[in-house]
Amino acid sequence: MKLTELKIAVVAVAVCTGAARADDPANIRNCTWCHGTSAQGFSTAPRLAGQRHQYIEKQLASFNHRTRDNPFSRQYMWSAVAALSPQSAHELSNYFSMLPPKAANNGNAGLVATGKTIYELGIPDSNVVSCLVCHGPNAEGVRDIPRLGGLDYSYLKRRLAQWGEGYHAVGSYPMPRVARSLSPNEVDALASYLSFLK
Repeated sequence: MKLTELKIAVVAVAVCTGAARADDPANIRNCTWCHGTSAQGFSTAPRLAGQRHQYIEKQLASFNHRTRDNPFSRQYMWSAVAALSPQSAHELSNYFSMLPPKAANNGNAGLVATGKTIYELGIPDSNVVSCLVCHGPNAEGVRDIPRLGGLDYSYLKRRLAQWGEGYHAVGSYPMPRVARSLSPNEVDALASYLSFLK
């Protein structure tokens, strides 16, 4: 087992051993072992800092109900939230949403202009609507629609690929259709652009 996977597994077990509370530093630390000490995320675990609290809470529920079914979710998050009460999920979501987010700044800078065009205008020839319609003009998210601006390039690429493969497709229209319509180069450009947004 790789060291990163081992760390994630240890944290998942630790979270499962008791109901998490947002005011318990140990429970926040359990989350930040994988998501970073300031919750800024990595390529395998997304940034939680500054994410929409409604989105975090909804995702915690989807892990608990096992509807967010991509491989890392199944392997780590399903068991990690098994003992998390709805109230604790709500408190943790609020806590992480209030932390200041930082941009990952790790995409391909040469693709930013193309990615910005896709984000702002969509791809009419492929019937792909502008991303800003749902995610906001600066990819800041709206209610339970996630903030995408500044997320890790590799994480964004993987999530778009997984949408296209049908993971977490239930109740998530139009993302599976949009992701299937994007070419690998378009995914690369979009993920690059988003990684640099503040």
